Amino acid sequence: MCRDARQPVFLLLLLLAGGCVGAPTDEASPTVESEPTGEAPAPPLPTAQGADEPRDPSRTWVVLLGTGTPGSEPDRSGPSTAIVAGGNAYLIDAGPGVVRRASAAAIVSGLAALQPANLRVAFFTHLHSDHTLGYPDLILSPWVLGRAEPLRVYGPPGLESMTTALLEAYREDIRARVEGPERLRRDQLDVQTHEVEPGLIYDDDVLRVEAFAVPHGTWDHAYGFKLTTADRTVVISGDTGPFDGLADIAAGADVLIHEAYGAEGLRDRDAEIQRYHAAVHTSAVKVGEIAARAGVGMVILHHQLHLGGEPEKDLVEQVRLSFDGDVAYGHDLDVF
Repeated sequence: MCRDARQPVFLLLLLLAGGCVGAPTDEASPTVESEPTGEAPAPPLPTAQGADEPRDPSRTWVVLLGTGTPGSEPDRSGPSTAIVAGGNAYLIDAGPGVVRRASAAAIVSGLAALQPANLRVAFFTHLHSDHTLGYPDLILSPWVLGRAEPLRVYGPPGLESMTTALLEAYREDIRARVEGPERLRRDQLDVQTHEVEPGLIYDDDVLRVEAFAVPHGTWDHAYGFKLTTADRTVVISGDTGPFDGLADIAAGADVLIHEAYGAEGLRDRDAEIQRYHAAVHTSAVKVGEIAARAGVGMVILHHQLHLGGEPEKDLVEQVRLSFDGDVAYGHDLDVF
């Protein structure tokens, strides 16, 4: 049974998009009912706004297009998050399936900015494959589907050479679409690439974006982003090892979107895996500590690693050990 499938159109869209929103992953074990303990129940997980509720276009919306990991989870596309504000969509990362997820989200959420032809601005936290395998999709598919202006992308050094290589790899496809019966305009396939360093990297009438460096294994350049609109401040961690400085960067933010792994599950893995994940990713326990120090309004978990097969609620409860605000376990197509 698909989670939150309240409308027939929602079911159809999910089938077209390639999965159920929030269905259990192959990493998580099914929930087993236990005997009553007499203890007070844990507070409910906050849920994304339902698909049948209208979206106020004057608000800033956070849309989870993909919450997955390198694992081939059928209900989780690769990492990608959209900030929708002022009639524009701004994407952070482009994992596998990004354009189809955006298309499904446009209909489910009612936010037309997420229609493929409107995908015009993207930011990359780093260039790991699971965050960029949807990049050629983002370059080419919206162009084929009617994007009428260049794609603007911002990210770490290496993004320009990746872009050049991808356009060269699809040279014959591009030639056929320009010279063949489709007669697409080659100038509308222009990709304006901006390699950035930490600091203010983008500022328009709607959105201000600041990049900050995060530790992520041997990557020389890995970023998180602080995104500010008229009504919301959203901080997205990117892939990062434990990073205490994030508490100062995210201080007072409305939303902290953070990757997480289950701290208890990691203890059951072999020593090499423990060392790797402890260095390049962040435990849900640590996320809670950072959120509490920062005083953020809400935590949304994405890019979740269930290293011990623990259920979703375990990661949420680990965040709540230190943080008493709202905590949401993110699923693809959730809207906040």
